[in-house]
Amino acid sequence: MLAEVLDEYGLQDAEVTMATRFTEDLELESIDLVTLAGQLQERWGERVNFAEFLAGMELDEIIDLTVGRLVDYVVAQLTTDDHDERG
Repeated sequence: MLAEVLDEYGLQDAEVTMATRFTEDLELESIDLVTLAGQLQERWGERVNFAEFLAGMELDEIIDLTVGRLVDYVVAQLTTDDHDERG
């Protein structure tokens, strides 16, 4: 999903690691994060609520948001939902 957003900016060759910051390293803007949020919701529905995730952060945390922190959030949400569904 991130690759699709990066491709729009010609950044398909950018090296992305867990420490890569969306704003500082990839120079993505808030609208790009909205696009990514839409893709996450389209894929996993309400199980991964990116807006809710961001709402719990201070502005400086959002600015310094890393790929790894987002990945950890998505994995945690999906793992929690899997446990909830199993009972």
